[in-house]
Amino acid sequence: MRRWLLLPLSLSLLLAGAVGGFVAGSRGLLDIRFGPTATQTVSPTFTPSPTLTMTPSPTSTPSPTPTPTATETPTATQTPTPSDTPTITLTPSRTPTFTATPTYRPIAATVLVQANCRYGPGDAYLYEWALYPDVRVDIIGRNDLGTWAYVKPWTYVDRCWVNVSLLKIRGDILEAPPYYSRLPFGELYQPPTNVRASRNGDEVMVAWDAVWMTEDDYRGYLIEAWLCQDGQLIFTPLRSDETLVVLRDEAGCSEKSGGRLYTAEKHGYTRWVLIPWPPHEANASPTP
Repeated sequence: MRRWLLLPLSLSLLLAGAVGGFVAGSRGLLDIRFGPTATQTVSPTFTPSPTLTMTPSPTSTPSPTPTPTATETPTATQTPTPSDTPTITLTPSRTPTFTATPTYRPIAATVLVQANCRYGPGDAYLYEWALYPDVRVDIIGRNDLGTWAYVKPWTYVDRCWVNVSLLKIRGDILEAPPYYSRLPFGELYQPPTNVRASRNGDEVMVAWDAVWMTEDDYRGYLIEAWLCQDGQLIFTPLRSDETLVVLRDEAGCSEKSGGRLYTAEKHGYTRWVLIPWPPHEANASPTP
């Protein structure tokens, strides 16, 4: 009898335990499914937003770095001032060089007849080109005696020497400044060698060794001498086909006489060679 009473009691206990287990299990399942929602600790994971420590914004302190620009300005202002001052001091040195050129005004002239325009003041110099009648020229220089004029033709870019007797000059030739032009240089031949000179009273004999040249290039030799005549030292050019010339050089000039020798060929002149000019002998004292 007691066994039959225990059987329903045990069944009820088992049923209650099953119900309780079911409820507990359902709660576990609910905890598993909805577990993440309950743990709202995920939202705190946004704490990295505070890590946006905008402390780098204070690093804009580099703005004070422009302060060195103020230190550069004084150095720049000082450097130009000393560099400008020397340039001002150079200007006075240039002004005297230009003051001499405006003092002379070229003399106008016209060619009367066909004339040979040469490289130097005399017939001894090489021919440069021809000047034809009525050609206008400006006289910009002359030789010492005023017998040859250094002219600039209106129809040609270069300059040359022409005999004054072949020009109609509007003015005084002696108002032109004395001038000596540079001769054209030739490189094909050598200057004369073994140049020597001797004196016999007022006569000076100059001699040299011949320079070989082709027949087409040959133009002889040129002597430029400063000779004493009537108490004045006169510039005297001379052309020679010989290797010996005799020049008249008197005594009585305050300046020394002298000369130089060139080889002449159709392209120009060699470098000159100085002539060893013999001086005048002192006059012997009169005998008692």
